[in-house]
Amino acid sequence: MDYFISFITNKYIFIPFCLWLGIQIFKVLWDYGKYKKFNLKRFLGAGGMPSSHSAVVCSLATLIGKEYGLDSAIFGLSVIFALVVMYDAAGVRRAAGNQARLLNKIIENPELNVPTIQQGRLVEGLGHKPKEVFVGALIGIFVGVLL
Repeated sequence: MDYFISFITNKYIFIPFCLWLGIQIFKVLWDYGKYKKFNLKRFLGAGGMPSSHSAVVCSLATLIGKEYGLDSAIFGLSVIFALVVMYDAAGVRRAAGNQARLLNKIIENPELNVPTIQQGRLVEGLGHKPKEVFVGALIGIFVGVLL
């Protein structure tokens, strides 16, 4: 039981997780305000403003930097990890989402007579625009500094 308590009270887990949860709830509520219907897929889905991935890794890096110093190896590791995650969110996953959008258009074009995919439409909203990554990173740094 002590391990469980230690795990859930670890600020390096608890604060980024709560930040992720808050951002994902915000996305669901924002979509509700915009489209007047709840889309619970937004809760676990990727993409959208702000990037919860960026917020989580930046809050974690900020917390580590405050605790262990900006010249520590663990802070350097956390910054590199954050940069890789943010690059992936704005680059690789966004490109995959764009490819999915194009493939969906090809498949849905009746003139091309393309066989349908068994699982349905490909997921298009995989990545983030650079602005979404930047805002998520700012939120993460702000929360990390504040807490």
